[in-house]
Amino acid sequence: MSDLRTELSETIDEAEWEWLIPHVKRDAVIVVSLDLDLLDVGEAIANDNIPLVQRWIDEALISKPSNQQLGLWNSNQQKRFNTMIIQPYVLVQEIAA
Repeated sequence: MSDLRTELSETIDEAEWEWLIPHVKRDAVIVVSLDLDLLDVGEAIANDNIPLVQRWIDEALISKPSNQQLGLWNSNQQKRFNTMIIQPYVLVQEIAA
């Protein structure tokens, strides 16, 4: 495992939706599909792997939260996510209930 990957793996944490709201308000949250590994996405963004990140965007595997998602999460403030901060972004991945 590369040093960056090791460092990033240590930053993965859980957060409740309520804790993420300030980051949504500053348009910094990126939702990562459950089809992807959060660590892989964080590493690609940190390494400026533009072709890979663009492919995930094009395939809708990473995106800004939709209005529908925001509505669901706002109605369940205890909704939990795996998170990783890659400045200036907060990557979030839903934890299946």
